[in-house]
Amino acid sequence: MLSTESSIFSGQNVPLSHQIVALFVLAVPIASIAWTVTHEEVFREPREWCANHSKSCQRLLQRKFFYLFTCEYCFSHYVAIFFLIITRYKLLYEDWRGYLISGFALVWVANMYMSLFGRLRLDIKHEHVEIAAKQKELEPEPEIQPR
Repeated sequence: MLSTESSIFSGQNVPLSHQIVALFVLAVPIASIAWTVTHEEVFREPREWCANHSKSCQRLLQRKFFYLFTCEYCFSHYVAIFFLIITRYKLLYEDWRGYLISGFALVWVANMYMSLFGRLRLDIKHEHVEIAAKQKELEPEPEIQPR
């Protein structure tokens, strides 16, 4: 059953090139949200609280629920589902299969973005450590004044 909505995400006969562009564009906010919630300082306290509950809750379902806020891969699935609901983006097919394929494709691309971003941050941190070490080497020794 073809959709009657006039949208790049769910309209009839959307060119594959537009679907692919939308895939790479929609993955950006998914990656951004998932990374921010699972890594950045602004969500540190709630994330630590969830991490503690993911280890200490009695029930498996509760532990898994709280774990989802500490893992960028897990959390990106839920963010992708949210974006699929609000955008109605479908990939390749106009029915439920389009949602299924687009959901996993969005998660995959978003996680590639997060991997690249994590690697970039690691490289930048490494450069800062090297610069600080070189600056320390170049600093002159303080002269000891005789009394």
